[in-house]
Amino acid sequence: MTQTTFTPRAFSGIKPSGGLTLGNYLGAIKRWVAMQDDGMETVYCVVDMHAITVWQDPAELRDATREVAAGMLASGIDPARSILFNQARVAEHAELAWIFNCVARVGWMNRMTQFKDKAGKNAEKASLGLYAYPALMAADILLYHGTHVPVGEDQKQHVELTRDIAAKFNHDYKVDFFPLTEPVIEGPGMRVMNLRDGSKKMSKSGDSDMERINMLDDADTIAKKFRKARTDPEPLPEAPADLADRPEAKNLIDIYAALADTGAEAVLAEFGGEGWGRFKPALADLAVDKLAPISTEMRRLLDDPAEIDRTLAAGADRARAIAAPVLARTYDIVGLLRD
Repeated sequence: MTQTTFTPRAFSGIKPSGGLTLGNYLGAIKRWVAMQDDGMETVYCVVDMHAITVWQDPAELRDATREVAAGMLASGIDPARSILFNQARVAEHAELAWIFNCVARVGWMNRMTQFKDKAGKNAEKASLGLYAYPALMAADILLYHGTHVPVGEDQKQHVELTRDIAAKFNHDYKVDFFPLTEPVIEGPGMRVMNLRDGSKKMSKSGDSDMERINMLDDADTIAKKFRKARTDPEPLPEAPADLADRPEAKNLIDIYAALADTGAEAVLAEFGGEGWGRFKPALADLAVDKLAPISTEMRRLLDDPAEIDRTLAAGADRARAIAAPVLARTYDIVGLLRD
């Protein structure tokens, strides 16, 4: 079998369930912006079909989809250089997901830790979509022959499943059609934690608004939240290794490093030995400098939702130009008749 050379192409997406947070920006969007200059085609998606694995109010889902798109645009995703769209506009995602439902094994799905985490003790009452959505995630990626996926560590398992599905499809049908996608995990601040509890990931749905930075927060709110972020009584250490048992301190150092495009070592070289009275105001000022222009631009974009919709629709047309031939060839390989 001839080895196929796949065009380098990155794919990733964000689920529009609640508002965008600093975790979404540092863990995903900021890296996506940088990848536009890495010499590969970039395809970015608001994965609204994933959102409905749990109940969503329809009006709120539409608003959240536009907010995610606005956040991506305001952060520097350029629709002239990247393909930007929402998943529901490209029906091929759902069609390929069904094929992959028939390729993936139940045992693979049973090992997916995110279903166990999200369904908890009510697994019997969870939607079938919540159980099977990793196959849709694999379809999202492989529909574009995605070779690279920028993800956080907690999403690495889904990329591994995508590789398993691609490998089994290729083996079963004796083709070399789908690439074995590589996860791209790098940089500080990839897993941004709760500002009130450093052992928990920053979440859109946490109990208190003070535990997260929302990408629509204004400058005063951003500064206030960082100044009130939980810390410990010890001064900052001089080496990153000394942050191991200090989750709140480590989180704030990592956030500073990610916003400043540097590493924890460089941050501690400047602030090591200092108290929080100097560091937290510096972090607040840095965050306002980096994030306030994004929140301002997001608000401007959200004032014209029709323009956001036009941008997403244009991106969907470009996405479909790649997706439709891939799906058509998949149907042919599987033996399904279609015009």
